[in-house]
Amino acid sequence: MSRLHLSQIDALEHEAIHILREAAAQFPRTAILFSGGKDSLVLAALARRAFAPGPAPFPLLHIDTGHNFAETLEFRDRLARELGFRLLVRTVQDTLDRGRAVEETGANASRNALQSVTLLDAIAELNFDAAIGGGRRDEEKARAKERIFSHRDASGHWHPHHQRPELWNLYNGRKNPGEHFRVFPLSNWTELDVWAYIAREKLPLPSLYFSHERDVFLRNGTLLAASPLLPLQAGEQVSRERVRFRTVGDLTCTGAVRSRASTLEEIIAEVAAARQTERGTRYDDRRSDSAMEDRKRAGYF
Repeated sequence: MSRLHLSQIDALEHEAIHILREAAAQFPRTAILFSGGKDSLVLAALARRAFAPGPAPFPLLHIDTGHNFAETLEFRDRLARELGFRLLVRTVQDTLDRGRAVEETGANASRNALQSVTLLDAIAELNFDAAIGGGRRDEEKARAKERIFSHRDASGHWHPHHQRPELWNLYNGRKNPGEHFRVFPLSNWTELDVWAYIAREKLPLPSLYFSHERDVFLRNGTLLAASPLLPLQAGEQVSRERVRFRTVGDLTCTGAVRSRASTLEEIIAEVAAARQTERGTRYDDRRSDSAMEDRKRAGYF
């Protein structure tokens, strides 16, 4: 069937499956970076489809900051069991305990950037040639620069000007010892495409994505979940509101949105009308105009 006769979601699914098979063919040791969020969930579902009826040849690797939402961790463990994936977890706390990183201090401290050290250590420890991520080009300007096979040097650093051309869907995975690749099968998907695929395939989701009541407070324009990990600053007050989360990262920097969207259809309609990108709710992305690119250069997802 020609691409012209495929729906947009079918075409994106076929492209992603092709990329996953290419990654398996070119990289003997590969993992899916799994956060428990919607994009990594779609990746896991696509990987199962790409290699059915056999098992997907990739384990799931989660880099746990220790500040994750409890709902996300419960969903992560349950999904790995139900889908039959081997789950590998490496923690930022272990990285701190070994002296490989230093905990941030201050009112806006976060462990989000420290995940880069934990991830690079895990890739070296487990000898991975590639790590498959759910990054999409529509998320943020730095991610728009990524190739689908994104090269990392021996230090795990990303250099946009050193990326290989990708013509005619040909992907070059050649690397030197110590280097690795990040692979992004969802590069050409949008947030709406992801939601449409989840709805079509009836994929399960963490409850955080759906409207619910939660204690929250406003900090510099971001609605954060009330938590002992986030001591209130002067003038901040906790209120009970009906919210949901568009991303499910570290709770110290992942903002909620006020919402009554409690079904997939309502979420899709809300996302279609949104004027802010999903990463616009991430507090850590506001540290500077180049916050994401700086983290990516240092080895971030």
